Amino acid sequence: MSIKKHGLSIGINRIENVFFVTLKAVGTLTHEDYLVITPMLEGALSQVDQPKISLLLDATELEGWDLRAAWDDLKLGLKHGSEFERVAIWGNKAWQEWAAKMGSWFISGEMKYFEDQHDALKWLRY
Repeated sequence: MSIKKHGLSIGINRIENVFFVTLKAVGTLTHEDYLVITPMLEGALSQVDQPKISLLLDATELEGWDLRAAWDDLKLGLKHGSEFERVAIWGNKAWQEWAAKMGSWFISGEMKYFEDQHDALKWLRY
């Protein structure tokens, strides 16, 4: 029997004097994941003193969302979209670049897709 992990890890990191939120998405996210993720993410965002937040989403192990989780993700983006200055999506699948372009419509800051983590972190730093 194989075990399939799915979910989201949340952290706050720093490069030099720039703080940013990190999310690592794994597997296929479900509505139940968002019931746990949403309060955790909102708690992490409330701890950042800066009015604009930078975020690194590690989507290298993300397979996607079920339909209800996609709706949850959209609602979360609409609620907090004005808080993000920069969102770097580090991924390795063609659909993730497309998703980054779509997601940029729902935040006030910039969202950009990267296939290299170093490039994503360098972009967040400025």
